[in-house]
Amino acid sequence: MDIPRIFTISESAHRIHNPFTAEKLATLGAALRMETGTRILDLGSGSGEMLCTWARDHGICGTGIDLSPLFTQQARQRAEELGVAGRVTFVHGDAAGHVAAQKVGVAACLGATWIGGGVAGTIALLERSLLPGGIVLVGEPYWLRLPSTEDVARSCLAGSIADFRALPALLASFADLGFDVVEMVLADQDSWDRYEAAKWLTMRRWLDANPDDGFAGEVRAKLASEPARHAAFTREYLGWGVFALIAR
Repeated sequence: MDIPRIFTISESAHRIHNPFTAEKLATLGAALRMETGTRILDLGSGSGEMLCTWARDHGICGTGIDLSPLFTQQARQRAEELGVAGRVTFVHGDAAGHVAAQKVGVAACLGATWIGGGVAGTIALLERSLLPGGIVLVGEPYWLRLPSTEDVARSCLAGSIADFRALPALLASFADLGFDVVEMVLADQDSWDRYEAAKWLTMRRWLDANPDDGFAGEVRAKLASEPARHAAFTREYLGWGVFALIAR
């Protein structure tokens, strides 16, 4: 049970597996005004940076579930580094359908809403783990400007234009689901660069160390195409943000 290998190679040096910087993650943690001891469930927790730094900075506790054994191990190591291993737990598993055994104050899925078949399904899944009045956190792309063609949308790594909404429509969709939007922190071009461009050096170092690996051709092709693709498409068309929601 694992994610596609290209991600475990290209993002193996990432601490945050979405277009957020450490500063934006810290801004989000402060904005939520969490009390010490708040319990968090993080579905698709990656390398655990959110839970680990928030445990250190805000005294939260929680559990992260992720499909990648590499990222799960990195999350456990990060918890040890920050001295919070007693407060956070990381489980290698499929987050799809996962419901916490003990209700939580914050239920999060940042950048992995496919686990619930989309935004609405993921919010419904997260709500099953949530205490009354608790916060749902959803990380999701949105269009900064609508692509002119489906080919442009696919170059932004979307399946189609319809996969994402513009920001006002995305915010309105949360209200349609019965939630108040109570906070948001948005990526910018710099944080997109830090997420995407950091992959390129990682891929080059991997290619230098593994020239005879059977997967090297795919990594080489990705390294050759990604800088120009990102500059022309993701950076110009695609936003990303984390949205905090409370049920009405």
